Amino acid sequence: MIAKRVKNIWILIMRFSPAAIALSLTLAVMSSASISGRADKDIDARSIALVKTGDEEASAGRVDSAIGWYESALAVDPRNRAAYVAMARAVKGQGLNGKAIGFYTEALEIDPNDQIALAEQADAFIAKGALEQARKNMARLTNVCRADCGSVDRLSLAIDAASRKEQAQASAVDLKAKLGAIAEPK
Repeated sequence: MIAKRVKNIWILIMRFSPAAIALSLTLAVMSSASISGRADKDIDARSIALVKTGDEEASAGRVDSAIGWYESALAVDPRNRAAYVAMARAVKGQGLNGKAIGFYTEALEIDPNDQIALAEQADAFIAKGALEQARKNMARLTNVCRADCGSVDRLSLAIDAASRKEQAQASAVDLKAKLGAIAEPK
């Protein structure tokens, strides 16, 4: 009787021990990752200075030089969210919306609640015609923004305008196809 209970207990221990070990390892890794993460105020001062120099270059119209400064800032401290946002703005200004979206994504990986990155990434999505992703960013921005959020209203208007433009273009293509079918002799 006792041997059977010990055997049942041993079976339970053997059944659940791999899950318990995996869970404890996961918790250990997650807690150490959160301890090692640095806040924005802990960004290397050299990286912040490089971003400032890049901003000066960008405002002077030397975008390629500014991008070089931003790249240097990220090399010094890859946790500099402001450098990613500045880099995204610079490449977006060159018409490279896809690259800009990538840099905004990097900034959002550092701080998923960065309202500036969310709004500007949504703008880049709209420029690329990715309205569904822009709507997702707008929804996240709505959840994050606690006070009066003008960027949500602006994004909503921009998405609506882009949707109407896409619908008008689709209607024009349909109309052209119908007119082409009518004009062709059978």
